[in-house]
Amino acid sequence: MINKNSKEIKVGIADMKIARQEGVLITHALGSCIGITIYDPMIKLGALIHIMLPEATGAKSSSVYKFADTGIKETLRKLGAFGGRKNRYICKIAGGAQMFAGGGAAGALGHIGERNAESVKKVMQEEGIRIQKQDVGGTTARTMLMDVSTGEVKLRIIGKPEIIL
Repeated sequence: MINKNSKEIKVGIADMKIARQEGVLITHALGSCIGITIYDPMIKLGALIHIMLPEATGAKSSSVYKFADTGIKETLRKLGAFGGRKNRYICKIAGGAQMFAGGGAAGALGHIGERNAESVKKVMQEEGIRIQKQDVGGTTARTMLMDVSTGEVKLRIIGKPEIIL
């Protein structure tokens, strides 16, 4: 159960936040983007990343969190600095919707959500972290929340009941 009295910590697009013991990490507008929660239940340490693109290869960006490959690795580095241990992490992902339809340039963008999800799964596998639950694909945007005091992750999708992931 997400504690309604906990402080909300907003995670923007191409952003990441870490909280320990308490707080609700929340990110909005997960369309083709992917939200990734990583939680160490032993020390109640959690992170939420909102990535936009699969990989940083050759790209220039002010944020490492814009990309699955660099964003996940930097988050794992920071969690480790706070005492997090990979063998205890619980990872959940959501997003990766197909938000664009049609051919041409839009067609190329049409599969970005799917490519984002594949990239996140690949990086997590390389890092030896199992994705415990996921809600990816579809055509609707999601809001993702994680209560750091419990590790509970919820999804909100317009017009649907809240989902516990």
